[in-house]
Amino acid sequence: MTAHMKKNVYKGVDLHCQTNNTEHHTSEISVDRLIVRRGQPFTLTLKLTQCFNPDLYPLNIVAMTGKHPSDVRGTMSFFSVPDRVQGSPSAKAVWKIALHKSSSPLTGLLNLTITPPADTPIGEYLMYVTHRDEKMLLATPVVLFNPWCPDDWVFLSNGEQRQEYVMNEQGIIYRGSGSYISPMSWDYGQFEDNMVDICLKMLDMNNKHLNDPADDVSARCNPIYVSRVVSAMINCNDDRGVLLGRWDGSYWDGVPPFQWNGSHAILKQWINTDCRPVKYGQCWVFAGVMCSVMRLLGIPCRVVSNFESAHDNNSNLIIDVYHADYGVREKESPDSIWNFHVWVEGWMRRPDLAKDGKYDGWQVLDPTPQEKSDGVYCCGPASVTAILNGDTDLKYDVPFVFAEVNADCIDWLIKADGSKVNILSDTKRVGKNISTKSVGSNRRMDITDSYKYREGSEKERSVFKYAVSRLSPNVKPVESRPMKVNDEVTPDCITPLSIRFEEVSKPMNGRDVSLKLVLGTEGNAARPLSINISVQAMRYNGSPAVTIQTEVKEETLQPGRDLSIPILVPFLAYNKHMVKCESMKVSVMVTDKQKPNNVYLAVQDIVLLNPPISITVSSPTRWNCEASGEVVFMNPVDETLKDCTLTLTGSGLLKEEIVNTLPDLKPNNGIRVKFFFVPNKIGDKTLVANFDCSTFRHIKGSCSVNVRL
Repeated sequence: MTAHMKKNVYKGVDLHCQTNNTEHHTSEISVDRLIVRRGQPFTLTLKLTQCFNPDLYPLNIVAMTGKHPSDVRGTMSFFSVPDRVQGSPSAKAVWKIALHKSSSPLTGLLNLTITPPADTPIGEYLMYVTHRDEKMLLATPVVLFNPWCPDDWVFLSNGEQRQEYVMNEQGIIYRGSGSYISPMSWDYGQFEDNMVDICLKMLDMNNKHLNDPADDVSARCNPIYVSRVVSAMINCNDDRGVLLGRWDGSYWDGVPPFQWNGSHAILKQWINTDCRPVKYGQCWVFAGVMCSVMRLLGIPCRVVSNFESAHDNNSNLIIDVYHADYGVREKESPDSIWNFHVWVEGWMRRPDLAKDGKYDGWQVLDPTPQEKSDGVYCCGPASVTAILNGDTDLKYDVPFVFAEVNADCIDWLIKADGSKVNILSDTKRVGKNISTKSVGSNRRMDITDSYKYREGSEKERSVFKYAVSRLSPNVKPVESRPMKVNDEVTPDCITPLSIRFEEVSKPMNGRDVSLKLVLGTEGNAARPLSINISVQAMRYNGSPAVTIQTEVKEETLQPGRDLSIPILVPFLAYNKHMVKCESMKVSVMVTDKQKPNNVYLAVQDIVLLNPPISITVSSPTRWNCEASGEVVFMNPVDETLKDCTLTLTGSGLLKEEIVNTLPDLKPNNGIRVKFFFVPNKIGDKTLVANFDCSTFRHIKGSCSVNVRL
C-alpha cells in the first residue's frame, strides 16, 4: 500500500498489511487494510528520499481518533524517533515507537515498530508523520481489543477458548424448552465484508457519542463501557440501533425472526439503509448479532441460553403467575417465564467492582429490550460471579439477571369472586439447563453451576435470601414458601397428590401429540377428582396466543393405584395455531371434590420437533473452486405444502444467500434441490438450509464444510 508523497522528503511507505494482520489475528478480516490489536507492536517501512539523521531531523508521529482528539483523554498520542516528545504529564494511552535494527538510516529506509498501548481507545486512527517540516498521512490503522495481550482487560489466557470465542465465525444457539432443547446453527460472520466499518459506525451512532463525542471516544478504551454501548445499539428502542423486536406473530412487513440464519445479512441491511432498524428480531437474533460485533471488536463472547427464564418486572425476585378456575392463564402478569431466553457473555476484567479480580471473567450482556437500565434499553455487563453469589447490589443489572436464573414462583388461582389463592410456591422452576456451545466442538455445555448453586440446596437458599437482602430499599421482598397447596388448608389435613406427565411418543410437528397424565396418592381412601385439562399455543416469551382445546374429566383416584388419563392433541387441531407459535402449554388443574379448597396444578411445556431436512456437500471442497450440494425434504403430512422456499446461507461459502422458490409439495412427496457455490475462505465452515412453507415454518438443517487450499 503506497500513500501520496511529497517528492523531496518521502519516497514511499509499506504498511505490511498481510504480515501485521496475520500477527495480530486480523487477516481473516482483511489483508489489504491495516487492522491491529492494542498492546501489540506492528511494523511499517517508511522510505525517505534522503538519509535519516535523527539528531538533526527527528521523525515525529501523531496518532489520533475521533473528531476531538486529546492526549489527556487518550485519543491522541505524540511519539518520535528519537524519543524527545515532551507530552502532557496527564497524557493517557501513550503510543511507543522504535527504529528496528534492520533499518538503513543512510539510505533513508526506516523500519518502524509502533505499539498502541493496551489501554488505548479502539477505533480507526489517523497517523501523521512530520520530517524536515514536511507532514504526510502515514496510515489509517484500525485498533481493536486484544485478548492475546495480558495487559488488556479482555485478555483470555486459553488459546482454544480464544479460537472459539473470538475467531470462530460459526456457532450454535439453543432454543426450545428445558425438556426439549433444540440446537440451531448461527452464522456469526464477524469477519465478513465491511464488518469493521459496520461495527465502528454502530459505536458512532450511539446516543452517548451523539451527545458527547469526545467523552464517548475516550471511553472506548474500556470494554465494560463498549459492551454496554453495543448492548444498547443492537436494539432500536431508544436509538438508531440495528434490530426492531416483535413478539406478536405478525411479521408481514419484515423478516420473521426465526427466518434469520446469521448476523451479517442483518448488519449489512442496517448499514445499507442508512441505519434504519431491521425488522424483526427476538432474543436469539439480538444475541447472535451482538456476539458477532463483540468478536469483531476483540472482546471474547459466547451466546448463552437459559431455559424457564424469568422476567421479573418489579425486581423483587418473585414471579407471579395467575390461573382461572379452569386452569388456563387467566390474566397477563407483568412478570413472566419464558420457555427460553438468550443473551451473551463477554469476557473482561471488572476492576470497577473489586480490585482483587473477584468479579473478573464472564459478564452477562443482554441486547433484547426488556427493561431500562439507567434510562436505556440495555443490560449488563453483570458479573456471572456476582449472580452466583447473590450480589444484587452490584452494577450492572445483577438483580434482573439473578431473577432470570433463580427467581421463585408463586401460582395464584383467581376465583369467580376475584379473590386469589396461592396454589403453588415453587423455588426450582426457573433457570434450567443454562447452555452454550462447547469449545472446539458442537456439543452442548451446561453452565448452570456457574450461575447458581444446586437447586434446593442449603447454599442456594441462603444465596437467594442474601440476594433479596441486598436489593434496593424501595423494593419490597416477598417471602416465597415451599411448594404446597393453598393457604386455606393446613398441610396436616392434606394427603399428598402426585401429578406427572409421560410422553407416549416424541412430539413431532405434523403428527398428533399424545401424552399421559398420571395421578397418584398415598392415602387409603378413594378420592373423586375434577380434572380440567387445557392446551394452549404459546409464544416462547411465556405469553399465550390461543387456546387449542379444553376438556373436563370426572375421575376417582383409587388408593395405592395410579390413575392414567390420556391427552391427545390432533395435528388438525393445533396446526393452524402453532404455525406462529413456539410451544404448547398443557395445564392441568385438579380439584378434590370432597375438599374443594384443595386445588393442584401441573404444567407441561411441549416443543414440537420439526420434520427432518438433510443437506450434504460434495467433497473435497477447495477454496475458490466450484463445489456442489444437495438439500432433501419429505412432506410428512396429508396435505399439500404451499408457498415453499429454500434459503441457503454460509459465511466463507456463499457471498450472498441463495433463495429458491419451490413448487407446491404434495402429500408424502419429497423434493431434492441441487446447488453450486464457490468457497471464498478456507477452514471449517457451516452451510445452513432453511425450508419454509404454509404448514411448517423455517425448518433448518446444517452441515459442516472443511474448505482446503
